[in-house]
Amino acid sequence: MISLDRTLLLDGRLKLRHLMFVITIAAHGSLVGAAKELHVTQPVVTRALREAELIVGEELFVRGPRGVRPTAFGEILLEHAQAVVSHMTSAQDRIDGLRRDGFDPVRVGTHLAGAHTLLPSALIRLKADHPAMTVTVVEGVGTELDVRLSRGEIDLIVGRLPFPLVSNGFQHVPLYDEPVGLVVRRDHPAARARTSSLEDLQDYPWILPGRPTVLRDELDELFTRHGMALPRNVIECSTILTMRSVLVQTDAIAPLPLLVGATDEGLDHLPVRLETVPRTIGVTTLVDRPPSASARVLTRHLLDAAKVIAAEISELE
Repeated sequence: MISLDRTLLLDGRLKLRHLMFVITIAAHGSLVGAAKELHVTQPVVTRALREAELIVGEELFVRGPRGVRPTAFGEILLEHAQAVVSHMTSAQDRIDGLRRDGFDPVRVGTHLAGAHTLLPSALIRLKADHPAMTVTVVEGVGTELDVRLSRGEIDLIVGRLPFPLVSNGFQHVPLYDEPVGLVVRRDHPAARARTSSLEDLQDYPWILPGRPTVLRDELDELFTRHGMALPRNVIECSTILTMRSVLVQTDAIAPLPLLVGATDEGLDHLPVRLETVPRTIGVTTLVDRPPSASARVLTRHLLDAAKVIAAEISELE
């Protein structure tokens, strides 16, 4: 039986190693797997789990036919344990970077809208001024990056902002608007015909962003407003290199930021307007976490790069 005596988790008995054991047990679904991962014996894992359960005052895992799984109490501790370990890993990375380079490393999350033009331009400017500063770029979809930002695994997100702008603990800084257009290869049949109707494009292959993303939600809504079903021939992809390879070799159509088609000699934009798609590009940080000095430096370069990009877009529209 687990003791029902209630104790504070901050009384000094719960150690970081307890959290590591809980995370590893949950990841492997077994005490044996956790022991192998941590290079210890199973009795060591069993003892650490028992200690954690006595401190919490509740059972954290239950045994089943296929291993162990977290209880409701275990799920709560696991969620916060992952955040704690993530923050401590971040602290170690920052300390190591400051010791090694004299600069605090910065980790930036991005997706297609930010990765194609804005972030590369800002990074070139940043490295010209601070060549020793380490920048880690993490690609993902919006919801994944939001979670990583909340956990402290990245410092900021660069890309398309949610619409409408809802805080939920996030701070959004709009930088510029970039329309989304339909991109195809040069000499695409629809480009030669100057097709301007969305309905006339439904039978072509399409490359759409996967769910859940803001752009995909808006595209689904756009087809619905036109009384159309989604195209049947679809590849779900948000990686620009893969998308471009498919576009230039097939008759596929992809909704992409304006500058993608405008600056690539192998691609072209169709004269189809997608006015309902939100198009604000910007930076997202956490409201309650002040950015590091390095993150502020990167943000300044993002602001400078955004001014140039905004001017280029204005000339193209």
